[in-house]
Amino acid sequence: MIYPKIVNAKTKGEKLFILLIDPDKTSIGQLERTLLLAAKAGVDLILVGSSLLMNNDLDHYIRRIKLQSPVPVVLFPGNAFQLSNEADGILLLSLISGRNPELLIGQHVIAAPFLWQSDLEVMPTGYMLIDGGVPTSVSYISNTTPIPANKKDIALCTAMAGQLMGLRLIYMDAGSGAKHAISPTMISTVSQTIQVPLIVGGGIRTPKQALQAVQAGADAIVVGNALEESPELLLEMVAAVRSLSLSPSAQGVNNSPLEGKEVKGERL
Repeated sequence: MIYPKIVNAKTKGEKLFILLIDPDKTSIGQLERTLLLAAKAGVDLILVGSSLLMNNDLDHYIRRIKLQSPVPVVLFPGNAFQLSNEADGILLLSLISGRNPELLIGQHVIAAPFLWQSDLEVMPTGYMLIDGGVPTSVSYISNTTPIPANKKDIALCTAMAGQLMGLRLIYMDAGSGAKHAISPTMISTVSQTIQVPLIVGGGIRTPKQALQAVQAGADAIVVGNALEESPELLLEMVAAVRSLSLSPSAQGVNNSPLEGKEVKGERL
């Protein structure tokens, strides 16, 4: 099970590294190279998805990943058509930072019959777009306005609302190709209050930024775009994230005890 692994890592103060693969931007040759590096680095999860998926054989693409990697593959769908039983799980995204009803419930209704009958581990996720300094594909396709980068109070209240609605993960994303990563101040503000695991992605291009995100309180970081350009960065980024988990100050730390505890919105 994938979600218990995420919760367990949070409980222990361990940080996770998630690799995002866009089938439209990663050829089979690039994919094999990236997966070799991912195995060497020890990534925790692989997300597969895109705002616009032009590759019409998602099943085959995921099978290629699973033939080469034992790491769980999780769908990160841009719409209700990006579904595959070949994956291990799916982030069922509710775009709680926007007001587009299609991405709050409409697409979910379309996907529900498939997900209900599938073996996918479904993880309801509050998805929050944060302004990364440039318009992104996801903001355009979703027809929503990102939360301003300097409005940590709005981000906090949005994340709180997501937890209260029973969403099991909060994912703050500056979007693919973001000019700026989400600030440590915003990450810290949100992580210190919510009790469900916090995932952060978008605009993370250097090991230093990866480390800053987990130091600020992200339980997992997602990196994709930077690795499409420089796959070798994967080793350095994972090492940076692991350095916090392995540091003496992180040992035995339980920043947000979840297992068996009552939290706002649900019992874990």
